[in-house]
Amino acid sequence: MSARKTLLIVYHSLTDGTRQMAEAARAGAAADDSCTARLLHAAEVGAQDVLAADGYLFATPENLAAMSGQLKDFFDRSYYAVLDRVNGRPYAALICAGSDGSNAARQVARIATGWRLKAVAEALIVCTHAQTPEAILAPKRIGADDLERCRALGEALATGLVLGVF
Repeated sequence: MSARKTLLIVYHSLTDGTRQMAEAARAGAAADDSCTARLLHAAEVGAQDVLAADGYLFATPENLAAMSGQLKDFFDRSYYAVLDRVNGRPYAALICAGSDGSNAARQVARIATGWRLKAVAEALIVCTHAQTPEAILAPKRIGADDLERCRALGEALATGLVLGVF
């Protein structure tokens, strides 16, 4: 039997949408008893957490056509301490967006490329269609279908880690 694997899910959420997505992914990953899914807020994660994980799921809202500042802060604090020490490890991204999400996904991908991580899925973008200041700042409720997509991604990441296919 192979050693237990760890999936690190790093998230930031201001209006709760991204947290719901990350929680769903964690629930999916937890379906595999051979994988530990660690869900941590970006402000709590450091280089040691990154080094201790076998794979990653980065979850962020798209704020002003960019990843959240707190997720960027996590990358800033951890980047050089893990550079060339996580090469080839798998990752995916969850983006909670009001209208698009693609730029935040690109930013996460660029940083992951610098870390030489291996993308194992396209960024999963959930669009909330929040377009007014009130809607953008309002608490989000992610629909069941989108949460199922997040759960399935978490499960797929965990299974891939355990089976060694990534």
